[in-house]
Amino acid sequence: MKPPTRVVLRLAARQSSSVSGHCSLLLAPRLIHSTPVSPATVSPIHGTGPPPQPPRPAADSASTRLDRRKKHAALLERAEEIRGSNRPSGNTQANPLARRRFWKHVHVREVDGALEVHLDTRPLRRPTNKEIVRLPASKPLLAAAVALEWDQLVSAQQATKQHLIPLTSLVNRALDIADDDAGKDIGVEKGEGEAGSTNESLRSGIARMLMRYLDTDSLLCWAPPPRHGHDAPDAAGNTLRELQRQAAEEVVAYLTTNVWPGIEIEPVLDEESIMPRGQKPETRQIIEGWIMGLDAWELAGLERAVLAGKGLLGAARLLAEWSEGFVGVKGARGAKRPYGVEEAAKMASIEVDWQIGNWGEVEDTHDVEKEDLRRQLGSVVLLVSGTGKQ
Repeated sequence: MKPPTRVVLRLAARQSSSVSGHCSLLLAPRLIHSTPVSPATVSPIHGTGPPPQPPRPAADSASTRLDRRKKHAALLERAEEIRGSNRPSGNTQANPLARRRFWKHVHVREVDGALEVHLDTRPLRRPTNKEIVRLPASKPLLAAAVALEWDQLVSAQQATKQHLIPLTSLVNRALDIADDDAGKDIGVEKGEGEAGSTNESLRSGIARMLMRYLDTDSLLCWAPPPRHGHDAPDAAGNTLRELQRQAAEEVVAYLTTNVWPGIEIEPVLDEESIMPRGQKPETRQIIEGWIMGLDAWELAGLERAVLAGKGLLGAARLLAEWSEGFVGVKGARGAKRPYGVEEAAKMASIEVDWQIGNWGEVEDTHDVEKEDLRRQLGSVVLLVSGTGKQ
């Protein structure tokens, strides 16, 4: 091993006097580091036989993950029983059923013309008024997805966490809207964004909240024109503003032709402006009337899509493309729907994808948000679609 390099510090001092001329004084070299050199200790390798095999990735699928979680839940339940048997007789659990899964199988059954999700023999009930969750018979895929959510739970306590049953929460949201439309008590207090007063219905509060997104729609907020070399074009020669304009023109052309014929939708940010401008009163009136005319399933799906994509236009396009209700555009695009979850997610994240292409992706942030956006938009498609769609 080579000895460490010695760094020599030289200090030069300049002296000046009235006599013309200069002289320099160099001090003697001074060592900064004086640690003695010690050789490295190399341990010999003791091994016999052939080298181990390289690791192989295990085949992982939804079924294997589900079986693994069930086995893990069974082990946890067995450990809890052992700990419970060792406790004193006076120490009991407050809710023993909440710590284990009390059902073994989840089924989807058709009862009286509607679909119900059954945990063994118990029908799934709503958390607010304890009524049975009943889905339209035209939504078998939605019922199967809800059943899969509950089949993946390992304990009843997990059912109290909404992030583990997001599709079930979305279904209950649609049922709450339907009950509120019928004048029933939904069993929950309306939030500030849902109803401004006690006389305002849940539907009116949601419509009022969604209309606020129209004035700041992500598809209508364009980047300023490139100046002085900023906002360089991508590999295809398009700037961020051009990509945003192309996406907005495509969605607006579809909506003004098939959903809201004859209305005029303008960008909310113009050139260098930072203050968004609202749409025309007649445009707002038509769109708000369209929102108020949605059924409960479509309104709940539109609300979820708007909150996920931060825009009303892209959510309305997705709803019109996939809804089995009267707002669905039947036969306008043929059997194949060109606007799905992937297209809607790209429309909602044009600027983010542009920045990622220029500066790179932040691990555990951009990738997680990307998948979460597609998960939420996919739940909207499941909620509004059905066999009634041609």
